[in-house]
Amino acid sequence: MDKKVVGYTAGVFDLFHVGHVNHLANAKSMCDHLIVGVSSDKMISEKSKKTAIPYDQRVEVVKSCRYVDSVVAQDDFDRFKMWEKLKFDITFIGDDYFGDKNFKEIEKKLKKSGVKVLYFPYTKNVSSTMIKNFLIEMGAWTKEDNKNNSNDIEIDNNNEEEFRFDKNYEEIY
Repeated sequence: MDKKVVGYTAGVFDLFHVGHVNHLANAKSMCDHLIVGVSSDKMISEKSKKTAIPYDQRVEVVKSCRYVDSVVAQDDFDRFKMWEKLKFDITFIGDDYFGDKNFKEIEKKLKKSGVKVLYFPYTKNVSSTMIKNFLIEMGAWTKEDNKNNSNDIEIDNNNEEEFRFDKNYEEIY
C-alpha cells in the first residue's frame, strides 16, 4: 500500500478570491490530503494587521472549497512548528516568501526533516488588498473600516434596499 502524501499550506484567506482558489487547487493536485492553516485573528493582530472577515467565517469559507480536506488554526508563522504537529510531507507557499530571510531558516529545518517546500506564483491582478482598495475607491469601504477589527464593523442586514436585485429572476432567464 502506497503512503498517502499529505500537503500543508496556510494563509489569511480574507476576502476569498480566485488567487486563493488557484493556490489551493495547485496544492491539492500535488498531494492526496491537503491541510490548510487559516491564520487566526490573534496571529494577524500580532502583526498589526486586520481582516475584513472574522476568523470563524474565513474557516467556513476555506472548508467549503472542494480542494481542501482539513482546516486547522494557524497561530504561528513557523511552519516547522506546524510540521511537528501535523507531520505533512510537502508544504506550499506563495512565492512572495521566496528568499525571505526569516523563512529561509524554517525552510532549512523543513527540508532537513524530509519535507518538500514548493513555491507557487501569486495570481496576477488579484489580492485581498486590491479588493479592499477597490472598495475604498468605490466608497463601499472606508480607510477607517480597514483599521477597525472586522468584528467591530456593523452591517445592517435588515435594510432590504441594500440587498434588492435590479431584476427579478424570471426577467434574467
